[in-house]
Amino acid sequence: MSKPLDGGISAYFKNEAPDDVVDLIKSAKKKRIINPDYPYDTAWDKDAYEAEIEALQIQLVQMQAWVKETGQRVAVVFEGRDAAGKGGTIKRFRENLNPRGARVVALSKPTEVEATQWYFQRYIKHLPAAGEVVFFDRSWYNRGVVEHVFDFCTPDQRQHWFNQVGDFEKMLADDGIKLFKIWLNVGRATQLKRFLDRESDPLKQWKLSWIDVAGLAKWDAYTTAIDETLTRTHTDFPPWTVVRSDDKKRARVNAIKSVLQGLDYPNKDLPKIDDKIAGGPDLWNA
Repeated sequence: MSKPLDGGISAYFKNEAPDDVVDLIKSAKKKRIINPDYPYDTAWDKDAYEAEIEALQIQLVQMQAWVKETGQRVAVVFEGRDAAGKGGTIKRFRENLNPRGARVVALSKPTEVEATQWYFQRYIKHLPAAGEVVFFDRSWYNRGVVEHVFDFCTPDQRQHWFNQVGDFEKMLADDGIKLFKIWLNVGRATQLKRFLDRESDPLKQWKLSWIDVAGLAKWDAYTTAIDETLTRTHTDFPPWTVVRSDDKKRARVNAIKSVLQGLDYPNKDLPKIDDKIAGGPDLWNA
């Protein structure tokens, strides 16, 4: 880990985290959900989860075959709080798909040249071609939340982005791209516990960055930015699906269902979405 992270998560937990968050983490028990607002008390049974995820991955394979045969273009945007499970959810989407037609786009910060370009420009070249499914691990929504919270953009730049993002996404839809927007949300105690687990695991420390540490103290600022962004960008081109991810198993399954539900591939056979876990923006701060 880089020097700015030395003791960062643990020090925040010991010295700065709200008392109620600390108490929830200290009282955590195996398989218990520590977010008191989550609709379930315990994590989903492993056997039931594995049976359903396997069935859904068969559906994903069928969907990809249809995408390739018919020349569809599918893009799925994944956004959400840090440690909400974006990477793990994308992995479950892709793990049985042909990687030649299902790729992940996870861009680093803009280069000096990209910073001078139209904001959406560097994302456009990564949009799907015919027969492709593309998963964006974070996207142009950085400007609405992360860049705003950390003052990486000016208020005028963010407002200009708000003025354009709806038209940008409508153009994608009008051109035939099937665009899905998934917002993964997680409770404050769950997030901090996941950070602590990462910090103590040498195989997962790479997942932490200085922004993760600095962002812990900016929970309320993130909340305000998320609220505004979801409210202003929840449209028909397309709407947001918010997935509550304190239980990663339920989150993965319902995220997959929400995408497959919106595609008309042959022999579609989907279990019902759990509307306590996945739904409109009213779920994001539930």
